[in-house]
Amino acid sequence: MEGNTLAQILRGCKNGSSESFSKLVDAYAGRCYGYFYRLTGNRSVSDDLLSELFVRLVEKISSYKDGNFEAWLFKIASNIWHDYLRTKQREKAMLEAQSRYLSFEKPKPDCPDNWKIDKLQIELTKLDADTKELIMLRFYSQASFKEIAQMRSEPIGTTLSKLHRGLKRLRDLMGE
Repeated sequence: MEGNTLAQILRGCKNGSSESFSKLVDAYAGRCYGYFYRLTGNRSVSDDLLSELFVRLVEKISSYKDGNFEAWLFKIASNIWHDYLRTKQREKAMLEAQSRYLSFEKPKPDCPDNWKIDKLQIELTKLDADTKELIMLRFYSQASFKEIAQMRSEPIGTTLSKLHRGLKRLRDLMGE
């Protein structure tokens, strides 16, 4: 989206224009959904996280200052992802404490619904959450390495190193 057009839309959002928010959602929903879907592998959860992102966007738009809007947006998305992981960890601990005898299995590859999951999605599940998020930030937010390092509050060298190792691991898993 062009800078002038985005600036106009953001001004409208800050003034409470529902039409401007609608344009903003239209412009970024696809990339943000892709970011969440590649992290979760679940359409329903991705829809929920995307909804949460746009609710927070409405709540926080007045705090946005000039700068890279996409980096700001994906920082919020990253925070939502980490909130989701924390919630999921708490739920898992509670379930384990209440019912140790239950075992949860991943879906079998021959399940009818799994035909929708592509090889990349399957291989992404084999990466740790931090590496998966880093890859998604780079390729779905299209943020620069410097922006990602700032979002993650770590040195750029650390970000580059983690991303390099993560992509190498993903390539190995994909058989390339």
